[in-house]
Amino acid sequence: MKARILLVCVLLAVPAFAPAASKEIQELQRDIALLQQQIKDLQRSQDEKFASITELARQAIEAANRANTGAAVIQSNLDKSLREQQNAVGAPLAGMNSRMKDITDNVGTLTQAVSDLTSTLNRMQTQLTDINQKVSTLQAPQVKPPEQMQGAGSVPGGPGGTTAAANGPCQPATSLYDSALRDYRSGKFDIAIPEFNDYLRCYGNTDLAPNAQFYMAMYHYGQHDFENAVREFDMVVERYGDNTNKAPEALLYKGRALVQMPGHKTEGANEFREVIKRWPRTEQSKMACDDLKAVGYNCPVPPAAAPKKGGTARKK
Repeated sequence: MKARILLVCVLLAVPAFAPAASKEIQELQRDIALLQQQIKDLQRSQDEKFASITELARQAIEAANRANTGAAVIQSNLDKSLREQQNAVGAPLAGMNSRMKDITDNVGTLTQAVSDLTSTLNRMQTQLTDINQKVSTLQAPQVKPPEQMQGAGSVPGGPGGTTAAANGPCQPATSLYDSALRDYRSGKFDIAIPEFNDYLRCYGNTDLAPNAQFYMAMYHYGQHDFENAVREFDMVVERYGDNTNKAPEALLYKGRALVQMPGHKTEGANEFREVIKRWPRTEQSKMACDDLKAVGYNCPVPPAAAPKKGGTARKK
C-alpha cells in the first residue's frame, strides 16, 4: 500500500508525465479518498465501542460495589438477628436446663426413697412372717420328734430320706435362710439341703423361696443327679413363675442337665431356645446361645426385649 501511495505522489508531482494515465490517477485519488474515509469511520466506530465498553465496565463495577454493600448490610442484619435470638432463647433455655436438672434430681431421690421403702416393706413382711410362725408354734401342741433318721446313701433333705426337723417348729425365716445359704456356700450340703427344705416347708410363699428351691436343684446338678436336678429346676419356674430372678438361670441349667442325660439333647436345646425367647439380651440368653452352638444347633436371633415385669425378689 505504501508503494501505491508513493506512486500516486510521483504521478501528482509530474502531471504531464503521462497524459494518457490522468484518468487512472483520478480513480486512484478517489480510491485513496474513499480509503481514508473508511479509516476515519473505522476509527470513530472503535472509539465509540471502546467508550461503550468502558461505560459498561464502570456500570458493572458500580453494581458490584452496590452488591457488596448490600451483602454487608444483610450480613450485619443477620448477625444482629442471630444475636437477638440467642439472647431471647438462651436465658429461657438455661432456666429450662436448670429445671430439668432439678426434676432429674427429684426423680432420683424419689427412686431411692421407693427402693428404701420397698426394702423396708420386705423386712416388715419377713418380720411379720416370723411373728406369725412363732405365734402358730406357741399355739400348736407339742409334737413328738420323729425317730426315723436319714437313710444311708440318701440325698440330704431329698426324696430318699427325711430330717429330724421335717415336722418340727420353724426357725425365723431370715436366720434359717441365711444359715442355709452360708452352709451351702461352705460346702456343708448335708446341713444346707435340710435347711433349705425346712425353709420351703415353712416359708414356701416368700420372696426367697425360689432361691432356696434353686440351690437345692443346683446341689443335685453338682452331684450329677441330673434327673432330680431337672425336676427341681422345673419347680423353680412352675411354682414361682417368671417373676423370680432365678427363673432364667433355672431354665438354663435345666437345659444343661437334659443335654447330659442320654437321649435328651433335643429337649435340652429346646430349653436353651426358651431362655433366649423369654429373657432376650440377658447374660443367661448369651450362655444359652453358646450352649446351643456347643451341641450343634444354630443360635436364633433374640426377639426385641420385652418390658420387665414387676417383682421384688431378693437376690442372693
